[in-house]
Parts: sequence; structure tokens; C-alpha cells
Amino acid sequence: MATPLRSNRDFRLLWMSGLFAVLGSQMSALALPLLILKETGSAVQAGTVGTVSICAVLITMLPGGVMADRIERRRLMRLCDVGSLIAVAALTVAVWYGRAPMALVLLVATAGAVLNSVYAPAAFGLMRAVVPADQLGTATARLQARTATTRLVGPLVGGALFGVHQALPFTAQFLGLFLSTVCVALVRTRSAARAKAGSVFSRAELTAGLGFLWRLPYLRTVLLVFGLGMNFAFGALTFTALAVFSEGGRSGLGGGFVITCVSAGALAGALLAPRIAPDRHVRPLLVITCWSCVLTAGVLAWLSSPLVAGLLCALCMCLSTVASIGFLSTLLIVTPEDRVGRVQSAASFLSSVVQPFGPLAGGALLTALGSRTAFVATGCVLALSAAVVTFAPSVRAGASPGGSPARSGPGDAPQEAPARPAHDTAGRPGTP
Repeated sequence: MATPLRSNRDFRLLWMSGLFAVLGSQMSALALPLLILKETGSAVQAGTVGTVSICAVLITMLPGGVMADRIERRRLMRLCDVGSLIAVAALTVAVWYGRAPMALVLLVATAGAVLNSVYAPAAFGLMRAVVPADQLGTATARLQARTATTRLVGPLVGGALFGVHQALPFTAQFLGLFLSTVCVALVRTRSAARAKAGSVFSRAELTAGLGFLWRLPYLRTVLLVFGLGMNFAFGALTFTALAVFSEGGRSGLGGGFVITCVSAGALAGALLAPRIAPDRHVRPLLVITCWSCVLTAGVLAWLSSPLVAGLLCALCMCLSTVASIGFLSTLLIVTPEDRVGRVQSAASFLSSVVQPFGPLAGGALLTALGSRTAFVATGCVLALSAAVVTFAPSVRAGASPGGSPARSGPGDAPQEAPARPAHDTAGRPGTP
């Protein structure tokens, strides 16, 4: 009989490692633009930090997956830990002394993004060796709940600390990274890398994960439609709701309520998932999530209520989180052990590449067509995605020729990586 998760020492260490690291990153994610805004008074420069981080992640995500399949994963995570500690320490000292130039902030943000692109797939692979296959759904849900909780708490704590002294959020992030590093160092499990062959930056290596996803029709369809399409459309939907219910920027109460509900929905979904075994009901969950988003867009087109918008968006996010946990379990069960880093990076890349454009599209539609038409147009894109997920033969067939995921033995269950995100890649339907 497998050891219960509460008694699995290495899982507890990796869970705590992610808790400390993600909490610190959420605090600094708010504090960094506030720091730049305070120092320069330029909203453009403050927004540049997030843009640079996202671009750095997208560029380095696929090479990071290759490295995670080349180097022993626990060792690679420790190297990333050291690099992150050095970068955050440099920024913390500079802020304490009142000398944090824009160049240093951008350098630290870029370094954190690049290191995370390597750390995340390495942690993914290590989790595969830590947790037995029959505990996959429960472990993934606990990781999702941890991340959702830190997204709710981290910005609040970071903002409060920044109000006391602008260096405190970065000091807290350094302490969190230090504790995270200690937790990883205490992990006993090793996840051996495959034999080296070819250059890390060769086209064959960089596209190996994408090629694996493309060859399985189920994974290909779900990632392209639920990952790309739904991410894009739901990003446009939530941004439109934020703008509309913030009354064009005159009040942040309504828009803030909607975004808070989205975060609360993600947490609720993570807490609910272990009770319904999402890995056994992936397709129904995907279908219900997609049509719930269509319903939300239709209701918002005709009913202008922040309360209704917040509750519907929370429902969509809750269902999406449960469906994503189930899909993630399927994805990693069918992934060969020597490709888990590259496949994880490829799936994350596909889900992340459209994120910057959803809010842009929502804003453009809102400006050009007005709120009602913007919601209707977004709903049409969501409806198209929902129809494909509902009726596509590849989605009905499942992830393997027999229509069900391939079986794995104990120790072959990869999980959501307990990584330190340099940017927010979750929080929308379609994000694995």
C-alpha cells in the first residue's frame, strides 16, 4: 500500500518549498511595479517589468524543459535556488540603500523568469518520482490549493509590507527563497536525467515536447482549444468585466470584486477536486467548463451587475481548476519519464503564449464596439471552443488509442511543479 501523502516526507518538503517560494514571488510581483512607480512616476516603466518577465519566460521555456531532462532534477533545482537567492539578495540590498536603478530591477526580473523556466520542469520531473500514481489527483489538488491561497494572500501582505518600508517585501521574498532552498536540499528522492544526446538548443530537442503533444490527437486538441482558445477568450472576458465594472477607472470596487472572485474560484476548485476524482472525468469537466464560460459571456452582455459577474466568473474558474487538474494528471501519466520536462514546458508554453493578448483584445473590443458587443463577440469565440471540445472525436477518444490514459506504476506520477512563478500563468480556464 502506498504511503499517504500526509506521511510522504518528500512531498511535504516540496509542498512547503513551493509555499515559501510562491508566497515570496507574489509579494514581489506587486512590490516591483510599485517600486518603479514610486521612483520614476512612470506607469509605462512600471508596466515594463511585467512585460519583460513574460517575454523572458516565453523565450526560455522550451530550453528549460530540455535542461530538466538532461540534468539530475534535484541538483538542477538547487542550482536555480542559488541563482534566485543571489538575484533577490542584490535587489534587496539595493532597495534598502535607496539605490535600485531600473536596469537592476529589469535584470533581476529577467533572471527570475529565466531561472523559473528551468526550475518548473525540473520540479515537475522530481514530483513524478515522489508521488505514487494512485495519489496523483489528490497531490495535484493540494498543490493547486497552495498556489491559489498564496495568490490571494501574497499581494495583500506584499502591499502592507511595502507601505511600511519599500524594501520589506523583497526581504520577505529572500527569506522565503532561503526556506524553499532548505526544503529542496532536504528532499531525498532523486530523478535521474536521460543520457545526453545532441545540443540542448537543437531544433529536435526544443521541439520534442511539442512533437509529443502533436502526435496524440487528444492532447493536441485540448491544448489548442482549451489551452490556447479558452485562455485567450477568458482573458478578454475578465479584462472587459474589470474595465466595465470599474466604471472606466473611476472606481476600482466592482472590478476588484470580480478579480477577487476569480481567485476565490480557483481556490475553491482546488479544494473541491480531491472529492470528485477529476482525472476520471476529464472530458465532462472540460465540456461543462467551456459552456459555463459561454453562459457567463451571454449573461454579462445583458445584465450589468458586478455581483453576478463575480459569481459567474468564480464558477468558471472553479470548474476550470478542477478540469485542469484532471487534464494535467492525464497529460503526465501518458508522458514518458525521459520527456517529462520537455512536455511540461511545451504544454505551459502553449497555454501561456496567448496570455498577453487576451486583455489587449478585450480592451480593443470594448473601445471599438461597446461593452455589450464585446461580451457577445467574446462569447462567440468561447462557444466555438466549447463546440470543438464537446464534439471533436479526438476529445471523445481520450489520451491513448484505447480511449483511456496509459497506466503507470508507483512512482510514475508527475505533478504540478512546486515552482516559484516569475509571472502568473494560471488563473484562467485552459491553463494546465
